[in-house]
Amino acid sequence: MRILLVDDEADLSRAVSALLRAERYEVRWASSVDGAYEALAEAEPDLILLDVMFPEADDAGFRFARALRETHVDIPILFLTARDALDDRVEGLDLGGDDYLAKPFQAAELLARIRALLRRDGDQRTALLDRGPLQIDFRARSVRWGGSTVELSDREFALLETLALHPERAYPVEELAERHFPNASSGAYVVRTYVFRLRSKLAPDAIRTLPGGYRLGVP
Repeated sequence: MRILLVDDEADLSRAVSALLRAERYEVRWASSVDGAYEALAEAEPDLILLDVMFPEADDAGFRFARALRETHVDIPILFLTARDALDDRVEGLDLGGDDYLAKPFQAAELLARIRALLRRDGDQRTALLDRGPLQIDFRARSVRWGGSTVELSDREFALLETLALHPERAYPVEELAERHFPNASSGAYVVRTYVFRLRSKLAPDAIRTLPGGYRLGVP
């Protein structure tokens, strides 16, 4: 699952990103609303964690949420902000927010709210991929190839999931490294190693190699 964190507090954002990655979420951090729009243009997240106050405006997060809903973007939004007055909470939810958590917060509560939003949103999305010989049950985190169950590690599944959720998209090696192996000293090498492992467990043509990156290879 991909989470877009939109917050200009660098220390807090690094801590939240580390927390989420430890839970096997893919995290993209944008320190401004403009950066959030750029991230959305590159890949649609499954959830947005959104601050309200930014240097450009004290309600920039509210404006961003309103703009998304006016353009019919229905990605779940969890406001994560120091603005904790009742009027702020009401405004955030009325503008299209799905939940509202005031800073400071406990990590366990943040994770529980994220799980609840993703679970609710997941009920409205397909949980299965059936593409040629490849079948993936995203909720059960199970994979079958040619009718046979394939055992994957958590990281192998996460990499395959990224490719499978957007099967027509080519992912640069650097992006995959940043998403899945942000702390690796040689992320590109680690990505290539995991692609090799997936091919050995599925099939050589399960993942296609493109200039500078990879995409799902099955028709």
